[in-house]
Amino acid sequence: MKITSPIVGEVDVSADRIIDFPSGLPGFEACRQFTLLHSEGNDAPKLFMLQCLDDPEVAFTVTTPDIVGLNYEFALTDDEVASLQLGNADDASVLLIVSRGEPGAAPVRANVMAPLVVNTATRRGLQKIIGKVDTSVTLKAVA
Repeated sequence: MKITSPIVGEVDVSADRIIDFPSGLPGFEACRQFTLLHSEGNDAPKLFMLQCLDDPEVAFTVTTPDIVGLNYEFALTDDEVASLQLGNADDASVLLIVSRGEPGAAPVRANVMAPLVVNTATRRGLQKIIGKVDTSVTLKAVA
């Protein structure tokens, strides 16, 4: 499948690189198919672009929690596990949507209250909305 992203131009996306978000993302419910892109030649990228295939104008910058110095845990409901078709917890990967901070604040902000969870085996994902602050969050030193 070929798409034309306003950020990276024309991209050919193979079927095995498509991540399906069956319910879309909150505010972007019609956006259900995405792929992860990163700069070419970067073997250890810290930031990725979650590019929507349904609407190439929609893209999010994402990273893993460890890159921003976070280690946190949250529970998935039975419905979320079923939606992800998650049979093995090791197949779950967590991504955080990041954005530029406000002037005078931190240069980058990560949305830790709404992480993306992707089953790497089935390539199905969802956005987990965490409504309570009782989630365990640990800051790690980032070198």
